[in-house]
Amino acid sequence: MTARGWFLFSLMGVIWGVPYVMIKVAVDAVSPSMVVFTRCALGAVLLLPFAIRQGGLPGIVRTHWRPMLAFGCIEIIGPWWTLTDAERHLSSSTAGLLIAGIPIVGVALARFFGEAERLGMRRMAGLALGLAGVGVLTVPHLTGGDAKSLAEILGTVVGYATAPLIAARHLKNVPALQRIAPCLALAALVYAPAAAMTWPSAMPSPSVLAALAALGAVCTAIAFVAFLELIKEAGPARATVFT
Repeated sequence: MTARGWFLFSLMGVIWGVPYVMIKVAVDAVSPSMVVFTRCALGAVLLLPFAIRQGGLPGIVRTHWRPMLAFGCIEIIGPWWTLTDAERHLSSSTAGLLIAGIPIVGVALARFFGEAERLGMRRMAGLALGLAGVGVLTVPHLTGGDAKSLAEILGTVVGYATAPLIAARHLKNVPALQRIAPCLALAALVYAPAAAMTWPSAMPSPSVLAALAALGAVCTAIAFVAFLELIKEAGPARATVFT
């Protein structure tokens, strides 16, 4: 992997490592639908102007709307709600540990869909060592959870492992901004009615507002641009190993 790839890999480890705590802070005060809507809406507002400025966005959407719709549903619309809802009952540490199973599922799905990347003993050992390290760090803090929340995390893992395969196969020639901005806008529209119905009766605390802002600006807008570029650099299965 190139130096640029390693930078993106390290960046993703940080900005998609911290959302679990922010989600936990936010979902204790507002509904899961409100969390997802705010995150998607803010991300779309930040990215759409740049995507439009690049030019040709309507044509790209018309040409690639099917894989973009699939990517949006499998990466954002479904998994973000299930992950957020699960964190009402799971600790952020537990969620992070379970999400770390994405690379294993990704490798299995890549082989099933004929997108398998070569995995020698060195890579298999590295993957096992990384997962063991996550377990050592988080197992002492595992708390909460029930069958429903664990099933929701499993669904999130499958979605997160599948979406990069769609992006790599069908959207690799679409610029990152023009790929993700329409998906975020669609997700915001989907969750707008539920968010409106569960709108908080009082202004959330500053910590909740800060968590929502960071989820939208850093963990969504910046993170997706970096993640899609990382998929180009490392491939769909290896790109998820940062978890």
